[in-house]
Amino acid sequence: MDDILKIDSLTRQFVLGTSTITAVDNVSLSLAPGRILGVVGESGSGKSTLAKIVMALDKPTAGRVTVAGESLFDLSPAALRAARRNFQMVFQDPYSSLDPRHDVGRIVAEPLHLDPRAPKGAARREMVAALLEDVGLSGKDVSRFPHEFSGGQRQRIAIARALITKPRLLVADEATSALDLTVQKQILELILRLRDEHGIAVMFITHNIGVVDEICDEVAVMQHGKLVETGLARAVLDAPQQAYTQRLLAAEPTLEVIGRKSRRQA
Repeated sequence: MDDILKIDSLTRQFVLGTSTITAVDNVSLSLAPGRILGVVGESGSGKSTLAKIVMALDKPTAGRVTVAGESLFDLSPAALRAARRNFQMVFQDPYSSLDPRHDVGRIVAEPLHLDPRAPKGAARREMVAALLEDVGLSGKDVSRFPHEFSGGQRQRIAIARALITKPRLLVADEATSALDLTVQKQILELILRLRDEHGIAVMFITHNIGVVDEICDEVAVMQHGKLVETGLARAVLDAPQQAYTQRLLAAEPTLEVIGRKSRRQA
C-alpha cells in the first residue's frame, strides 16, 4: 500500500540577524493509510515547524513533502489549493481557530471552496449537519456560534471542518493539550474511531508521550530539530534506545485516557 505522506530529507532554517537556527534538520518520515504517527518531543524540538511544512503553511529550506503522490512544493499555487482537499489540520486552540463571527455551518463548510464539485445550498447544509453528528454533536448546531460551545465541543467542530473534504491525511498539532483529561479522552476516542471508519492517516503532534502510548501505531521522537528515534510505538515505548526518549518517558505523567492498559504494563 502506497504511503499517504512521505517526508524526504526535510530541513528548515531561520536566519535571525547573524545567526542561523535549524528548526528541522534532515528529517525523513513516511505514513501509510489508516495509521497514526505520533511526533513527540519537548517544546522547541521542531514538531510544530514540521507540521506547518507538511501542511504547506511554511516552505522548507531543503527537502520534499509528498502527500497522496503529489510533491507539494513543486505544485503551482492553483494546484496546491486543489491538493489541500487531501490534507487538513486540527490546531491546538479550538477557539482561536474558529471565526467567532461565523456560525458552525459556515465554519465547517469553509474548506469546501477547494472543491468546485462540492454540493451547495441545502445539500451542503445537510452534509455539514451529518458530519457534526458523526463527530458527536447535533445537526441542529449548524446555526450556533463557537462561543456557545465548550472547549471539547469546539475541538469537535474543528475536527468536522478538517474532515469535510474527506482528506486522506489529518495533521493534529497538540489537538488535546488545551483540554482537560476527561475531554482529552473523548477527543482521542473520536480520532481513533474516525481513523477506523474512514481509513485516514493521522500525524499527531504532541509533547505528551502518554497520549502517543494510547493512540499511535508509530512514533517519531524529535530533539533540536532532529529525529532521534523512530519505530512502532510499542517497540519504542517499551524499550527506548536513546537517552532522550528514556528521559521523556521518565517524565511522563500517568494518563490512562482511554482505559486501556498501558503498553508498558502489557
